[in-house]
Amino acid sequence: MYAVIKTGGKQYRVAAGEKIKVEQIAADVGQEIVFSEVLAVGNGTELKVGTPLVSGASVTVKVVAHGRHDKVRIFKMRRRKHYQKRQGHRQNFTEIEIASISA
Repeated sequence: MYAVIKTGGKQYRVAAGEKIKVEQIAADVGQEIVFSEVLAVGNGTELKVGTPLVSGASVTVKVVAHGRHDKVRIFKMRRRKHYQKRQGHRQNFTEIEIASISA
């Protein structure tokens, strides 16, 4: 069984037992969270798509860890103008483990 959930402005296809990294969630490590924004639920050949959400469906997850992704380097340059700008960014994430999917 799998589900498509929405969190942090993005959509993720998840199944029970998977670990994924999502945008940072304000929760402690070990805490259980319930996602109620479920866009679709599938089981083999059967697919239930919401309009826009599937009513009564939820996904329970457990927070495993918090961290930061690798650095993304931003480099801007204008040729022949003596302009160069360097910048870096590290995005925060929360690693979650999918405990169960209920539809």
